[in-house]
Amino acid sequence: MTDSAPLPQLNRRRFVQGLASGGMLALVPGLSYAASRNQQQTQHGSAAVLTGKTIDLVIDETFVNFTGNVRRATSINGSIPAPTLRLREGDTVTIRVTNRMSVPTSIHWHGIILPHDMDGVPGLSYRGIAPGDTFVYRFPLKQSGTYWYHSHTGFQEMTGMYGALIIEPKDGAHHIHADRSHIVQLSDWTDDDPMAVFARLKTQSDGYNFNQPAMAQFFDDISALGFTSALQKRRMWNQMRMNPTDLADVSASVLTYLMNGTTPAGNWTGLFKRGESVRLQFINAASNSFYDVRIPGVKMMVVQADGQAVEPVMVDEFRFGPGETYDVIVKPTADAHTIFAQSMDRSGFARGTLAVQEGLTAEVPATDPVEWLGMQDMMGTMQHADHADMAGMNTMDGMDHSAMNHDAINHDTMNHGAMNHDAMSGMDHSQHPSADMPLNPLAKPSQNVRHASSEYSASVDMRVDTPRTNLDDPGVGLRNLSEKGLRPKGHKVLTHADLKSRQGVLDDRRVPVREIELHLTGNMERYSWSFDGVEFGDSTPVAMNKNERVRVILQNDTMMTHPMHLHGMWSDLENADGELLARRHTIQVQPAQRISFLTTPDEVGRWAWHCHLAFHMDAGMFREVVVA
Repeated sequence: MTDSAPLPQLNRRRFVQGLASGGMLALVPGLSYAASRNQQQTQHGSAAVLTGKTIDLVIDETFVNFTGNVRRATSINGSIPAPTLRLREGDTVTIRVTNRMSVPTSIHWHGIILPHDMDGVPGLSYRGIAPGDTFVYRFPLKQSGTYWYHSHTGFQEMTGMYGALIIEPKDGAHHIHADRSHIVQLSDWTDDDPMAVFARLKTQSDGYNFNQPAMAQFFDDISALGFTSALQKRRMWNQMRMNPTDLADVSASVLTYLMNGTTPAGNWTGLFKRGESVRLQFINAASNSFYDVRIPGVKMMVVQADGQAVEPVMVDEFRFGPGETYDVIVKPTADAHTIFAQSMDRSGFARGTLAVQEGLTAEVPATDPVEWLGMQDMMGTMQHADHADMAGMNTMDGMDHSAMNHDAINHDTMNHGAMNHDAMSGMDHSQHPSADMPLNPLAKPSQNVRHASSEYSASVDMRVDTPRTNLDDPGVGLRNLSEKGLRPKGHKVLTHADLKSRQGVLDDRRVPVREIELHLTGNMERYSWSFDGVEFGDSTPVAMNKNERVRVILQNDTMMTHPMHLHGMWSDLENADGELLARRHTIQVQPAQRISFLTTPDEVGRWAWHCHLAFHMDAGMFREVVVA
């Protein structure tokens, strides 16, 4: 990524909020070449809408200015976000993609069920699109809802290559009734070369974490807990070589958070008329950021998750990670309301306004204070006797930690000789019934944790023996907000447990024939990410059979939340009792959490399965799935 001449240093507030006019092609000396190639200014804030059965897309380099610095970006048809594709279920679409760049590219249709050779993942489904070439995607649309598309090549998605994909129901009948709708696409932008950011993470994984525990926090702990407990709390984290504020690898120190390609200072505005209901189609197209979204003073009725209809649920706030989408219905009560999306690490935010006319604004909330990870984020449900020296941790998350044994966290210094390492990924748990299991042991997901032998390596700095399976936890930073005085009384945050697919969505009710258990693993100091301690380059494919019903168990043995995306098939989330909840294509797995879903592969081929945090995926949390 080539930088222009340096501009004056921006203060932090201006950097985080960006420029009010940011995103436009900077028409300054030396950039005439870019202007001639693009033939127009790079659009931002309102993507063009393309419809029909045949669509042409052109990928090219362009120049943008979000923060006061001119930088090279990747655009589709000259806009960031890319054009919104509005298609119809039941149609077979032809999308011609031309690459005008000097490097290869690709487009992946996120969440779309299609033939594997149309999925758009270089090295698995095809070779990618070479410079100067045109690739023709052609596939039938078997679903409707809110989806999106993006590059699956390098870090091009991070440099602007993403867009909304809206598929209308084939019968024209909308089960979601609203007077108008707006797409709200969240993303993150860095002025730095993404490869340089990644390289820094590899050498200093906490280099962008400006919320490191500091002396001021220690004095706050002394005031709240007493000197002895505060000291014990700090000593515990130091001994475990872990950072309790490590919520995001990349922060606002290097990212500017965007809403529909617009900086916070730019204030994207979605118009409505008084008395109207508004459908907001939220898409997290960020490369590395979870967002906590709310509209202060306005309830949101969630009606879709990942494009699939769910039973309506009223909430005040929701968290979603890269790859996820949520459709909500709101009824504005004032002439202007702020749409506020703060990053999970609380270092910055994206924002826009719902208003009856351009130029109106509403109060923008302050970002919440950073909340430390708690013991449930590190150890799950582990409770053993006699560990009173952890009393200082009791106030962290509302749990009683006085009885927790932290030696149960498996670090490399432990003696593993007595442990059974024979259990490997893909083990068929149906061969291990027990007296308290139902007649069919696969009617419920196994809770017998099996660490693969490959997890006992330098690539893994943590293993959880007693993970939590609760799906009603909103996650660190969103727990008990009303009790903490951060939100009004009765404030409701969406959780996995709240989502129930509408009747007819989960149409395969078969009991799975086998279980595949994989653990999400990593080492923060080395900045390596993996499945079962094995990075992609050293892994072997996960095998599935067409039309078989399979249960997948994902256990997060790290202290970060991972949005896991399985290509080519649905992920039918279930609870610990085996009750089907909601159909998803991307599922966030919290620290020390064990979740499961059922899937039925109906398209043969080679598919990708990965964390949708771009740097985690590139660092190794990626697997190939082969369906035969």
